[in-house]
Amino acid sequence: MDPDSLPAGRQRILSLAIKDKVALYAAYMPFVRNGGLFIPTSKRYSLGDELFLLLQLMDEKERIPVAGNVVWITPIGAEGNRQIGVGIQFSDQDKGDARRKIEEYLAGSLEAERPTHTM
Repeated sequence: MDPDSLPAGRQRILSLAIKDKVALYAAYMPFVRNGGLFIPTSKRYSLGDELFLLLQLMDEKERIPVAGNVVWITPIGAEGNRQIGVGIQFSDQDKGDARRKIEEYLAGSLEAERPTHTM
């Protein structure tokens, strides 16, 4: 995962590749409306910022375009040495496509009690 490879500034497009179920489970945020993902990044964002995510899951060739808003921020120095980054809530524009695809990959493991990047 390297969402920080894009130029600095007002760029609001992130590219994210998640290659295994463990990483997907840790990043997925099923508790937000429409679903969402935690994206490790040292770039500064504010709550409510609109972002466009190009998401590649596992070994799929095509990336899933997802619009969303920042709903979670884990800053530098967060308690428990948590990964710094932002949580993106998928927008209604997505019509649940990204959430469905992620939950297909995570079928059977969403009820697990393993820690994630957010909870």
